[in-house]
Amino acid sequence: MDFVIHALVHAVKDTLPLLPFLYLTYLLMELLEHKAGERVDAIIRRSGRVGPLAGGLLGMLPQCGFSAAAASLYAGRVVTLGTMLAVFLSTSDEMLPILLTKQIPLPSVLALLGTKAAVAVVVGFLVDLLYRPRHKEHVEELCQAEGCHCEGKSIFLSALFHMLKVALFILLASFALGLVIELVGEEQLASLVLDRPVLGSLLAGLIGLIPNCAASVILTELHLGGALSLGAMLSGLLVGAGVGLLVLFRMNRRLKENLLILLVLYAIGVAVGVLFDLTGLGALLSLV
Repeated sequence: MDFVIHALVHAVKDTLPLLPFLYLTYLLMELLEHKAGERVDAIIRRSGRVGPLAGGLLGMLPQCGFSAAAASLYAGRVVTLGTMLAVFLSTSDEMLPILLTKQIPLPSVLALLGTKAAVAVVVGFLVDLLYRPRHKEHVEELCQAEGCHCEGKSIFLSALFHMLKVALFILLASFALGLVIELVGEEQLASLVLDRPVLGSLLAGLIGLIPNCAASVILTELHLGGALSLGAMLSGLLVGAGVGLLVLFRMNRRLKENLLILLVLYAIGVAVGVLFDLTGLGALLSLV
């Protein structure tokens, strides 16, 4: 019974910090839809051309709330796919605090963060250059799909409704994942990742897909312990987007598109990790 309580506590701890990000995100979307008008909306959409740069930089901060916000904004087509992917790829979750507490030299930490951000920005711009969605979904359509009946309501109440609905989904999903991790054990998950080129990146990428802080903790600790190459760790950390993927699958109604985004995210993370291991770039950034 203790493992159930432990999983629930972790789920609550993972969800609570997201609430301010989610509320401000939905408040912004409500403002765009009901107050700002088409003119401001058009300005924000045009500014999306530099969105991947902002997304890559914001993602460097150790807070997965940005990935949740980016997924919500993309579901309403307020930001571009490239911007959302840039946030996903740059997000590091628990990596930064762990590296700092382990007293890893600051230049090495900054080099790793910079590498992730650089990959995120480049990928983000390339995606926006190559992909133009046919369907221009609007925030109003997102509200209709959610069945919130926002018409006539205060934008603050509407934003609160959206936040609570998504937060409940994240809490339940995090609780379920926490139960699995408690039952399987972090050590068992860690044993799946081998310090071998290609295979290590493939498996680390799969662990990175777990929308839970345990993924980044496992990957970082394994590398610092010398059991995982930097390339493989990089694969998992690039793929890891915190709860961003959970929010994307919850808010974006296009399942095929969501699955394609997940596959692209995984492929990019694995490809970068393999490249670093096979070319020796990983040795230049190694933290151990």
